[in-house]
Amino acid sequence: MRCPYCRHSDSRVVDSREADDGALIRRRRSCPECGRRFTTVEEAILAVVKRSGVTEPFSRAKVVAGVRKACQGRPVDEDSIAMLAQRVEETIRARGVAEVPSHEVGLAILGPLQELDEVAYLRFASVYRSFDTLEDFEQEISALRTARDTPANGGYLASAHPPAQGRHGHTNGRQPDPAGTGRERT
Repeated sequence: MRCPYCRHSDSRVVDSREADDGALIRRRRSCPECGRRFTTVEEAILAVVKRSGVTEPFSRAKVVAGVRKACQGRPVDEDSIAMLAQRVEETIRARGVAEVPSHEVGLAILGPLQELDEVAYLRFASVYRSFDTLEDFEQEISALRTARDTPANGGYLASAHPPAQGRHGHTNGRQPDPAGTGRERT
């Protein structure tokens, strides 16, 4: 590292510290020629390769802007959007590659956005995946419903009521009445 004072071509590292949760490294340096000290900041640049082949630095601000558009009019606060963008950046950086296709950035946004707000997810997915027809929306909504009905949440829709439970969490053999008569089967 060249000294900013005397332009000597070498310097010695005196101290190193991580900043921004390890995204940056601050190094305190000393010039052996003039003896002055200075600080450098090193950052591992994550590059995004766009479809056109153009490479640009990853921008958390662009992730925030895209998610904010999808969440417009939805009950989603700015802190949640910022946390989502941070999560996306951490996911991308965890891959350990210097360049990532823009397609993978979009995929990294979809999962957390689906957890945050399903309507915003549909909006983002419709642009990201270039929905052309009503059937594209219907397929995505069907996939969302299927994901919601998985055994991870007991196999029930969020709006459906689980079977009546007894004092110790057992269903006591009762099942909802499919005929809608208001009585439960035992």
